Amino acid sequence: MNSATSNFEVDATGVSPKQIHNLIPSLKLSDGNEIPMLGYGLGTANYKSGDSADTISEPIVNATLTALNAGYTHLDGAEVYGNEVELGRAIAQSKLPRSSLYITTKTIVRAGDTVTQSFNRSLEKLGLDYVDLYLLHSPFFAKNPEELQAAWREMEKIKDSGMAKSIGVSNFLISHLQTLFDIPGGLQYPPVVNQIEYHPYLQHVVGGEDLVAFCREKHIAIEAYSPLTAITKARPGPVDPIYTQLAKKYGVSEAEIAFRWCLDQGIVTLTTSSNEERLKGYLKKLPSFKLTPKEVEDIASAGKDKHYRVWWTEEFAADDRR
Repeated sequence: MNSATSNFEVDATGVSPKQIHNLIPSLKLSDGNEIPMLGYGLGTANYKSGDSADTISEPIVNATLTALNAGYTHLDGAEVYGNEVELGRAIAQSKLPRSSLYITTKTIVRAGDTVTQSFNRSLEKLGLDYVDLYLLHSPFFAKNPEELQAAWREMEKIKDSGMAKSIGVSNFLISHLQTLFDIPGGLQYPPVVNQIEYHPYLQHVVGGEDLVAFCREKHIAIEAYSPLTAITKARPGPVDPIYTQLAKKYGVSEAEIAFRWCLDQGIVTLTTSSNEERLKGYLKKLPSFKLTPKEVEDIASAGKDKHYRVWWTEEFAADDRR
């Protein structure tokens, strides 16, 4: 992590996050839309596949309702999670105004599908007229740069239709993003978000390549999934004593330190917890404290001593930190 990111207080457009008293702030994206900086993700724990793919899961509906009732307005889904129907049902059952919610879904671009077909299928499953953010779930479907560029042109048409207020990407490396910026004739709409696995043990810095810095240069906001990896999957590790010390200092949990580390870098952060008390605790405690720039940097520096990737391991060598 560049030292500049440890005191990063503005979004990709240079506008400070919109801070609402005692609430998680929203971040202004480069297209002018705002995204709540803490979201509830329906992936991983609520993933449906195999025999369960075609049946409605009431536990997933209820878990999503728990998040909505706890105060989460930013809900992050994806077609590949297999639970867009459940997400849509939870939204409907919540009776909350659609305008008060921020809904994300993604396309994996399956073989034989177009982005447009995938998007229309997602809208139908969600039971919505539009989504706030639509993402290309990964670049790895594309066999060549031209295929990736063609997919982005479809994304731009969806943005033009008004059925996706913002468009972005997920799991894109610098090379994939550069492929989009190299589209002949230029981009009509650059991606406003890159959602990536991000935690102290995967900061995406290799030699002179820094994915987060590149995204900021291009006015692309970073959104972090699996931010608790150093706590939940990668122990023991070099950040453990720092998390412990800071949790004691601020009177919060180590998870809240991990979330705050992302938030204090201006990074949108996702949780997948279905524990109501924990979800409410995050919304209450996270706005109540902030790490110092040195504390952010200390965690980042210690994290560089270990590498751990949870997702997309089939696409990367074991020591690939990109």
